[in-house]
Amino acid sequence: MSASKGVPLGGSASAPLESAEGFRGRAKAVLGAGIGNVLEWYDFTVYAYLAAIIGRKFFSSGDETTALLATFAVFGVGFVARPLGGILIGMFGDRFGRKPALLLTFGLIAFSTGMIGILPTYETIGVAAPILLVVARLLQGISAGGEWGSAASFLVEWAPANRRGLYGSFHPAAICAGQLLGAGIAAGLTTLLGNEAMGDWGWRVPFLLGALIGPLGLLARRQLHETPAFRKAKAEPGHSAAATFPMMRAMAVAFAFPALQSVLTYLFLSYFPTFTQRFAGLDAGTALWSTALATFVMGSSCVASGRLSDSIGRKRCLIASCILSLVFAYPLLSWLLASGSITTTIMIQAVFASFCGLFLGAMPAALVEMFPTARRLTGLATAYNLQSMIFGGFAPFIASWMIARSGAPVSIAFFIMFAALISALAIWRLRETAHTELS
Repeated sequence: MSASKGVPLGGSASAPLESAEGFRGRAKAVLGAGIGNVLEWYDFTVYAYLAAIIGRKFFSSGDETTALLATFAVFGVGFVARPLGGILIGMFGDRFGRKPALLLTFGLIAFSTGMIGILPTYETIGVAAPILLVVARLLQGISAGGEWGSAASFLVEWAPANRRGLYGSFHPAAICAGQLLGAGIAAGLTTLLGNEAMGDWGWRVPFLLGALIGPLGLLARRQLHETPAFRKAKAEPGHSAAATFPMMRAMAVAFAFPALQSVLTYLFLSYFPTFTQRFAGLDAGTALWSTALATFVMGSSCVASGRLSDSIGRKRCLIASCILSLVFAYPLLSWLLASGSITTTIMIQAVFASFCGLFLGAMPAALVEMFPTARRLTGLATAYNLQSMIFGGFAPFIASWMIARSGAPVSIAFFIMFAALISALAIWRLRETAHTELS
């Protein structure tokens, strides 16, 4: 669906890419796209890590649990806003270009992150404080929704024809880097300042640091050039394979096939620290270190998978991840719960992270290649963010509900297996696009 059918990748197509100018352009593209991904997920991670403090500062309640739930509800607002951001910024990027879209999303991310850092608390301005917090989270969600499709498209459209998988994989790898940075700064400041100072004023520092990255990121993105694919599409408006492109069918497939990576990501990075403390006997510190290791494994395996998908195809990497998850979800989780071993728990979390990385590495290029350039951002950003909200944003809730209903912690394996089946069926309908040209 994405490429000119049957057009092989010839050696001549990659010849200009070997020039020094081409290399510099691509290096700038990777850096410019990556800095936004890092800041986007740095912010999401910091908010999650500091949720207990934010709850006390922005919500009036004598019950700490109620305040924490309210804080996570506001966290969820960011996910609800992502599809809106995907639609609005996707349409903007398809009309005006990938570079303007990247500048817009980064400006929104930096502004909303800094906004949280300077907001007055409930004690100072009353109910206006949580309202402003919701506004900041809405802006973050809109920017994150637009950032995903814009950055993925930008990287893949700039890539050499035989390296689109590798370049696309830098996108989720940068997200993993942002998560590690957010966790490291939040944990490091807590250790350095102590709980009292962190609860008093130190919680603002990570958000203000994120805002300070803003001018540097905007400067880096202003130096970028528009992608060759978009420039070509704008120069040939009559060439619209886009006019007859089956958009809704492609969006349905793009909605379904990433389901597995959303479930794996949000279960094994967001929910697993809680899960392993409750059911595997890990203390809070060990659970967070285990998750940090899993995040590193995921980012590393993303890049390896992206490069592999350039050689053997996107579908093989994606299907392999589905099969591994389907076959090993139940036995590995059963082993983890039965072993009582910290080492085993950490190892199994890392294994699931590698399954997710295998999927994530090939996914950005596969999604980008599904859509024609003229309608790419609108299609992939809308479909991806809708599935991320449903399969990802609600994954911890669904997992908790399944355990509560069944009384068996291993029941979350069936959630993983269900997602693997959905993804596998959708991937089966994909046409292999690794060795064809972008349309």
